[in-house]
Amino acid sequence: MSGIKNFDQINDVHIDVLREIGNIGAGNAATSLAQMLSKKVDMAVPEVKLLDINEAIELMGGPENIVLGILIRMSVDMEGIVMFLLKRDFVCLVVNSLLGTNIDRFEDIGEMELSALSEIGNIMIASYINSIAGLTGMTIDISVPALTIDMSGAILTVPAIEYANVSDKIVFIEEKFFTDKESVNSHILLVPSVESLNKLLRGLGIEI
Repeated sequence: MSGIKNFDQINDVHIDVLREIGNIGAGNAATSLAQMLSKKVDMAVPEVKLLDINEAIELMGGPENIVLGILIRMSVDMEGIVMFLLKRDFVCLVVNSLLGTNIDRFEDIGEMELSALSEIGNIMIASYINSIAGLTGMTIDISVPALTIDMSGAILTVPAIEYANVSDKIVFIEEKFFTDKESVNSHILLVPSVESLNKLLRGLGIEI
């Protein structure tokens, strides 16, 4: 069969398979987060959705809401980008737990905090990439993470521009982590090329 030609052809069966990647990746990410923070971290079942860019922006609090974005590029058997998006509460929880600071806003984040956040994002995105590679047998390399703090509308123009010729849809994975008395959400945007998406689905046993 010719396979999927754009993201608009993704159906419920494909989403179910991608949800399994989300489950395994989120479990690995929760384990990594617990190790980094030296505290117990639980997670809810992640939500996996196929959204257009504007829907994703609204879920991040609207186009003017400030968020932290960490971008990683995939290569070898799978090409595309992965973006890790964090709202202020997640960022402050992690930074304060790791560094013993008492930061409660993005404006107080300096170079030391950015370095720690970049490493955390790298580890958590790698949790997803490793789950995809392990389930499919694919070899996937990832780039050095690029980190920015900006309005969600500006950050999400990157996948919108790069993949405008393919589709305005992205795979949006929302996770909820629980630690002590706090709960925070993180968001993973998975934007593979169409060829890579077909490879991924075939590798997971889906006839396309």
